[in-house]
Amino acid sequence: MAGVRGAESVAEVLSEQQRKIMSTVLAEEEARREHVVVYLSGAHAYGFPSPDSDLDLKAIHVAKTGDLLGFEVPAATIDRAEVIGGVEIDYTSNELANVLGGILEGNGNFLERVLGRTAFSTSTLLDELRPLVQASLSRRVHKHYRGFASNQLRFLERDPIVKKVLYVLRTALTGTYLLATGELETDVTRLLDHHGFGDARELVGAKRAGERTAADPELLDAWRPRLVSALKGLDDALARSVLPEEPMNVAVLEDWLVETRRSRLK
Repeated sequence: MAGVRGAESVAEVLSEQQRKIMSTVLAEEEARREHVVVYLSGAHAYGFPSPDSDLDLKAIHVAKTGDLLGFEVPAATIDRAEVIGGVEIDYTSNELANVLGGILEGNGNFLERVLGRTAFSTSTLLDELRPLVQASLSRRVHKHYRGFASNQLRFLERDPIVKKVLYVLRTALTGTYLLATGELETDVTRLLDHHGFGDARELVGAKRAGERTAADPELLDAWRPRLVSALKGLDDALARSVLPEEPMNVAVLEDWLVETRRSRLK
């Protein structure tokens, strides 16, 4: 299941206006920093985008080494959120070292930027980085996916919409599959049948109709125990995971980072 879609494949799910705005925003941001990857996250990556879904652009950038040596070190995280031409943009970019540290701790948000299939803009650095990150996977990913899914389950009670139900399910199944196989898959529609949740395709259809599609009380009553079972499946996957307890290539990843820094010392 693992793989990365090219920019053309990702753009196929976007409207002409969304593609135009995204290209404009990325051209502006790429003029300011060197991107390793720009990843289209959120509903577009999870398999249930709707026409009113925002463009959740999550990037990794590498700073010029000289900029890191003075008193004023550039911010590790850059955020941009605005509505342009009716299209909601949510752009975040994290500096490479920050990302790699998070990946070694099992941060799924960063892992998905490197290994996810909905990469819109990629670089040769990403080609080098992917196998290193794949080799660094460990059972630490459980903490991220368990925590995120549990939070979304709590949020569901305050905001009972179909999107929240799918967020719990997507996060739990992505984590379960990663622990069980060592492969990252964020598209819930590719995971549902494998984990016995094929009937959730009705939820996917409902969510694709709109971001704020309501989940009525009867639907919530039916899905609460199943979401809890998905979390249990995630916990069970930890015990029998094919992944090691800790990352196995920390030194190799650090050497790669140092060499990348040296090549940008100008």
